[in-house]
Amino acid sequence: MENETDTNSWIKTNWKYIVIGLIIFGSLAVILLQKPLAQNQFYHAFADSRPFLSVPNFGDVASNLAFLIVGVAGLWLCMRKDLGSLRNAWVVMFAGIALVGIASSYYHWTPNDRTLVWDRMTLTVGFMGLFVALLGEYISERFRLVLIPAVILGVFSVLYWSWFDDLRIYIWVQMVPLLIVPFVMLLFPARYSHQWLIFVGALLYGSAKLTELGDKVIFATTQGIVSGHTLKHLLAAAGCWAIFLALKKRH
Repeated sequence: MENETDTNSWIKTNWKYIVIGLIIFGSLAVILLQKPLAQNQFYHAFADSRPFLSVPNFGDVASNLAFLIVGVAGLWLCMRKDLGSLRNAWVVMFAGIALVGIASSYYHWTPNDRTLVWDRMTLTVGFMGLFVALLGEYISERFRLVLIPAVILGVFSVLYWSWFDDLRIYIWVQMVPLLIVPFVMLLFPARYSHQWLIFVGALLYGSAKLTELGDKVIFATTQGIVSGHTLKHLLAAAGCWAIFLALKKRH
């Protein structure tokens, strides 16, 4: 009876951590129980393939400049402002964003699985930096110790897809930060102001994923003005800018 009481007391004290753990490891278990997911080669057939100034697929290539701008601005901010013990995680996030601007341009210049590896690898670096930064600032600063293992896991998820043509782990690496952000921010007290901008960033990234799915529909609807994938880059970069503003303005 005493052991049962102690267990109930422990659950009541740590239920928030249990919820976060269930989301992280539960989602991993669910996705690993699925059949291996191969890369659909139609993914590389983007709606807007028009060249401009001798640049192939100009819209999708040029729109990546937004990531480079946000990434460099974020790294500048990390050098100028005291971001606490999780500073390295924010540095990794913004470095990943800046590298996305380069790697995604490289991919969209010649879309294929080989160039996509670099695009996705830099994405996972940014995701894992954000993931560790938020867990550290909301739950425990000790999460800074898992920054390097988290980045290695992100890179491995892309290599695993490249070696075995199985996207499951990579999808989980992308999905977990989006799942965790709202729960962490709702369950744990914020240490800083302007955290609503983190929510805005997550919403913009979610919107970016929707426009990615509607690449050809948006291109047709706008009569060729902009494709869904180009819009995805701009919305995702805007989401990163919202996080940059949250760090810049917070106190």
